[in-house]
This record gives sequence, structure tokens and C-alpha cells, in this order.
Amino acid sequence: MSENKLTRDEARTRASLLSDLSYDIALDLTTGEETFGCTTTIRFRCNDPGASTFVDLVAPEVTAASLNGTPLPAGDFNGNRLQLEGLDRDNELRVRARCAYEHTGVGLHRFVDPVDDSVYLFTHFEPFDAHRVYPCFDQPDLKAVFELAVRAPAGWVVVANTPAVKQPAEGEAGEWTFAPTQLLPTYITAVVAGPYHVERGSHRGVDLGVYCRQSLAEHLDAGEIVEITAQGLDFFERVFDHMYPFEKYDQVFVPEFNAGAMENAACVTFLEAYVFRSKVTDAERERRAETILHELAHMWFGDLVTMRWWDDLWLNESFATYASILAQAEATRFRGAWTTFANAWKTWAYRQDQLPTTHPIAADMVDTDAVHVNFDGITYAKGASVLRQLVAWVGDDAFRRGCADYFLRHEWANTELADFLAALEETSGRDLDDWSARWLETAGVNTIRASFETTAGPDGEAPCFSSFEVVQTAPPEHPVLRPHRLAIGLYDHDGERLSRRQRVELDVDGERTVVPDLAGQPVPDLVLVNDDDLAYTKIRFDEGSLVTVTEHLGRIADSLARSLCWAATWDMLRDADLAARRYLDVVLGHIASESEISVITSLLTQASSAVLVFGAPRHREQGRSRLAGAAWHRLGVAAPGSDHQLAWGRAFVAAARDEANLTRARGLLDGSVTVEGLAIDTEFRWHVVESLAAAGALDDTAIDAEAERDPTDAGLRHAATARAARPLAEAKERAWKAIVDPATPLATLRAHVRGFQQPDQEDLLAAYVEPYFDALGPIWRERGQEVALTFAASMYPAAVATPVLVARTDAELDSGVDVAPIRRLLLEGKDQVERVLRTRAVDQA
Repeated sequence: MSENKLTRDEARTRASLLSDLSYDIALDLTTGEETFGCTTTIRFRCNDPGASTFVDLVAPEVTAASLNGTPLPAGDFNGNRLQLEGLDRDNELRVRARCAYEHTGVGLHRFVDPVDDSVYLFTHFEPFDAHRVYPCFDQPDLKAVFELAVRAPAGWVVVANTPAVKQPAEGEAGEWTFAPTQLLPTYITAVVAGPYHVERGSHRGVDLGVYCRQSLAEHLDAGEIVEITAQGLDFFERVFDHMYPFEKYDQVFVPEFNAGAMENAACVTFLEAYVFRSKVTDAERERRAETILHELAHMWFGDLVTMRWWDDLWLNESFATYASILAQAEATRFRGAWTTFANAWKTWAYRQDQLPTTHPIAADMVDTDAVHVNFDGITYAKGASVLRQLVAWVGDDAFRRGCADYFLRHEWANTELADFLAALEETSGRDLDDWSARWLETAGVNTIRASFETTAGPDGEAPCFSSFEVVQTAPPEHPVLRPHRLAIGLYDHDGERLSRRQRVELDVDGERTVVPDLAGQPVPDLVLVNDDDLAYTKIRFDEGSLVTVTEHLGRIADSLARSLCWAATWDMLRDADLAARRYLDVVLGHIASESEISVITSLLTQASSAVLVFGAPRHREQGRSRLAGAAWHRLGVAAPGSDHQLAWGRAFVAAARDEANLTRARGLLDGSVTVEGLAIDTEFRWHVVESLAAAGALDDTAIDAEAERDPTDAGLRHAATARAARPLAEAKERAWKAIVDPATPLATLRAHVRGFQQPDQEDLLAAYVEPYFDALGPIWRERGQEVALTFAASMYPAAVATPVLVARTDAELDSGVDVAPIRRLLLEGKDQVERVLRTRAVDQA
């Protein structure tokens, strides 16, 4: 498996050699359940006639291959590559192959719906899997024109990057032919096929299709999806000053998808969980809207203009993340998107940036294997945070004009970071070399705090600042101090509220920055550095502000300011600067005043982690009881049917462990306990089932009964999670066998893992420490990379948080693990355990 990769050096050599590419691809999806037929003709120019190169292809069999009419020897194909010798200036490569369907969410994934036995297919190629479906030069800077034909069974719909120009009569088998594409990289080409349900709309001449499988059609709220898409189209065309670059825009919700979504040109694929089978909170709708807008932004940044190599993956994803949050806040009903960004996205970034495996935003992607583990909090969330900092640095108008110039200048071409920064330098007049070096080429997160001296106010009034400085520090392992554009807010009690009295915005750089505008100002109840969340930095409070935050956080009037304080207290917990029980006090003391549902759901998740993961185990049951009691109370007083009620209901069920609360949870399931407005629908039922199973309060017979109520693939996965969650040795053994079984599809494997890894089942999970390390090598060698990385990350026994596990991980690393992605995941797992040991020590007293 490890040989199926492409190095950056190989890609550069091949890109310098080849040009003027086009593909004619014919797929036959009627040949059976295991494989499909592929016939491909590639035309290309060689800039050095007589040279040799290779084309990427993973296939069980190449049945015929010829280069410029000359058959290629069978030995030229090694299972991953087809060697091409003696190239002419103008070349035609013809390959006929039998390719394999996948069940790990890459290549051409095949899924059979257990509801009606319908077959659904979709492709996923990023970063290096297009060659599992057709032979190609599988790298982003060899763009080409693609012409596609697909033979499909009767009753199927086929969707691709361009509109179909020919298709069989409705209900008949036959060939679908698609219009030629614009110049595209291989990784965003796409094919989706099966008896998909479709709902259509249009917006200013762009055809909009929304697809899902037939058994989910009743749940597809295409109206809201089209509305968000239309708002995004208008916003991006205005901000980017560039019309949408494709002929149509299809969005397909596909089963067993590995990620949130994928920006295939004009044929975006989405995680099927975004088709809501049950009531969800507005926070979940906001998350879906962000994903829709993120992928739509990629139509310009990534698809129209494409990175030359994966070193600039961060810019591709960070730009789409920044643009999607901006569009939400300015063009949709989700006006609080920056609050969500501060609370969720930046928290993810800060967490990732403090790992021993953190890396510069502009990462060094030596090969395609390295790319897989860099779809992380640095690439998405830190990069987007730094882009927001850059916007503040160069000015919003200059940033938007720079983007417009960039898209116009480089449309349908490939670029590097320098091209993007050059466009911004031209419109802003700022030299960005130093900014880029310190922000993009170094790792780690800085910490900023206020440092001030005070003097008595006139006539005995409140003290005033006699001096005020912003102090910046850096971790020893990444000792870089960076330039920031940030705001400082002064907040005072105003009756029952904490309101901002004054705001100062300035450039900060170096260890200390004097803020002369605050000299003489009365000392407020709260000094909030990085007010409005312009900068990417951790913040710490002065002593008086910390008291205000812990005692009065819920009174802060502005939702973004509250979110910054919530995020800072969470960060203090993770850094062992605040005990887990004290953090729980802050959450339970102030969450009732929180209005933003996205913040509430994050806080409840973090409170649970404080109790179960970061807190001392001897306080666990008390913490759970407090959390469950507060949730049950809030559940009873929340508005019936509200998002708040649903969030509190989920939190109660997850925390219920004592007999009284377990009885209530069982009652919600069997109907003996009711709460006005709380819908015990399909997904909520499964939440109760999985929680009761993890508590040892539900047996396999009851789980089987729930699976019969919901005989869908989602129901089957929920049932697998519930069975694996039971606190029994035989349940863990059964789940382990399914996890390491090569026949288990990746989506099902993940369901078993979710149940297997319970944070309060350390005694049971300790038995799997050695089996985990024993299985790492064989799974990497014998399973697909998606499976191997999922196993390495998700099955690391972090719940068994002991110094013994740290030592065992060190021994494994010292033994010479030579697979870079596995080493990285082991280091990250070990760091989590060491962090937990520190926070538990603080919480022990």
C-alpha cells in the first residue's frame, strides 16, 4: 500500500515534462458487483521527446494498453503505475482496465441500501485516488479537459462535473455522455450514479440539483439547501467580482462518506448526516450551512484557481473556511457565525497548534501520504483565523480587491502562495514577506495578556490606568513573536449586564506593546484583549478580570465577547491553569444566560469532557450527577420544542448514570416519562439507547429491538455503536474482532470504534493496549490507508490515561516506526494522555 503514493519531486518532474492534456473516459457500471470497466484515452504533449514517465492507475487488471499505437508490455504495469517509455512530442495513451469498487469512501465507493437493496455509487479523489477509477496523471498541476461517458443500469441517474448532453430514455439502461469540462485537476473530477432522488431549482440561470438516495427522500429539505446556496452565489460573485465559473451546480448527499463534503467541480458530495432524519438544533443547521458555503467558495478558490501542489492545501481550505463564515455572517440568517467560529473553530486550531506534531500553516508535503494527516485544525481553522488576521492587517477592501484580481489573473491555472500574496500586496500597498514568514512558515500559538499599573482616580473615584501594555509570549519550542492586529475592550457592570465602555484597535508586535490610548482610563471590571476576535492568539486574564469572568461571565452583553471568555476558560482548563471542577462551576453557573445555541452545545460537550476526561476520576460521578441534575432542570424549564430543550435533553441522557436518572432516561425511551415538546424521534432514541448501553442499563435484546425499528444503514451503525459501548468484556471482544476484520466496511468500523472507546471504561480497555500496538503494523500494511489512519487515531487507548501508557507509546516510537502518519498519530495520542495527567493532578485536591 505504501508504494501507492506520489512524491512532490516526482510531480514536479512530471509537470515540467507534460502539457496540453485531455482525457476521454468511458466507464461501464454494468459489469458486476466487484469491478467496473474503464476505457481511457489520454492525449498529451511531451516537452522533451524521447523521455519517459508514468501514469497512475490502481486496478486489478489492465486488459489492453497502447502508446501511440504500440502495445505496452504487461510488465510495464506494477499495480500502481503504468510505465511510459520513449514519448513523442504529441502522444495518445489508450488503456482498457478492470477497476475495483471500494468500500472505504475513496475511489468509486459502492453502497447497497439495506432498506430497498438499491445500489449507490460516488467518487472521492482528494488527494490521490482518481487513479483508482481511471488512469491519469494524478496531481493538481496537470489540469486537463475531461470528456466522460458512463454506461449505467436502468433506473439510474448519473451526475458529473458537466451537464449530460445525451442519456438513455427514462427507465432504460444505456450510456450517459457529458459535455467537456473546463481545465480541471484530477482530484475534483467526479461521478455519482444510482437511483438517486433529485429536487431541482435554479438561481439567476444556474441550474441547482439536490440529490439523496430514495430511502432518505422524505427527509431532504432541499428548500433550505437551495436558499443557502443562492445566498452564497450572490455573495461570492459580488465579493470576488467574478461570475460563478461552471454551467450548473449539483449537491449530492452520499452514503458512507468519509468527510463533511468534497468540492468536486459543480458536483459536490456531502456527508449524508446532513440530511436530517430527526429534529436538530439550529447549531446543526448552521454547521450544514457553513459546509455548503465552504464547498461553494471552493468553486473559485481551488477549482477555478488551483494550488500547484499540496503544500498550499492550507490556503485552499483556509480560504474556503474564512469565506464561508464571512458569507454566513453577511448573507444568511446565521448572523452569529463569527461567535461560532471563535467558540468552535478557533478552539480546534488552538488545540491542534499545541500538539507536538503541530506544523507551519504552509506545510511541507513531501508526498501524498503526508497530505492525509494534514486535513487538520492547522490547515482549516488556524489558517482561516490567520486569514482573518490578514484581512484586518491589510484592510477589508484591499483584501477583496486582491481576491478579485487573483481570480481574474489566474483563472483555470495553478498558483502558489506567492501569487496570492502578490495580489494582496498590490491592492494594500503592504509588504507581506515578514508577515508570511512569521505567520505561515512557523508553528505554535502565542499568548497575549494585559499588563498595567493603576493610580487612584481623581477625588477618590475608581482607579485609573497609569500605564497599559500588551504582553506577548511564545512557547519555548516555538519562540516566535508575531505581529497582530487586535482590539482591546473595556467592560463594566451596567445593572445586570457587562457592557463595553471603550474599544481600542492597534497593531501589536514583539514582547511588549504600549497602549497610550488607555492611560488615564478608569480600570474596568473586565479587560478583554483580542476583543472582536481579530487575532489568532490565546488570551489570559488579569486577576480582576478573571474574577469577573468566573463570577459574571453570563452577564456579558455581547455574544462574541462571551464566546471569547468561554474559549479562554476552556483553554485554561486544558493547560491545567483551571481545575476541571472549577470549569464545571463556571459552565453550570452561567450557561443558562447563554443565548447562542452553537455555544451552548459546545459548552455542554466541553463540560462533559471536563468531568469524564480532564477531571480527576474520583470526582467523576459527582460531576456527572451535577451535570445530569442541571440538564434535567434546564430541560424542564426550556421552551417546549426549542433548540435549547433538545440540547439539554441530549446532555441529560449522556450524563445519566445514577439509578434515578437512568430510570428517567429509560422512561423517555419507553414513553413512561414525557417532557412537553421533547420529540423522542429516531436520532434521539438512538442517543438514549447508546447512552443506556454504555451505562450497562440496556442489553443486546433491547438494542436488537431498536435496530428492528430503524432497519436503515444508519440504524445498523447505531446498533453496532450501542453493542460496543456496553461495559462488558464480551462486548469489547466482539467489537474488537469487527474492528480488525478486513471485511468490515469503514463506516461500520467507525461505528464500532465510537462505542468501544468509552472514557469511563478504563478497566475493560486496558486489556486492549497491547493488541492495539500489535495491530498497527499489520493494518497499515494490509488495509487501505483510510482504515489504517482511522484505527491508529481512534483506537489509541487514550482512555487508559496512565504513565504506563506514555512509556509504552515511547517504546513503540523508539522501536523505529517508520511510517510518518502513524508516528504522528502516536505522538498526538501520547500528548493527550500527558495533558490529561496534568489536568487530573490539578483537579485531584
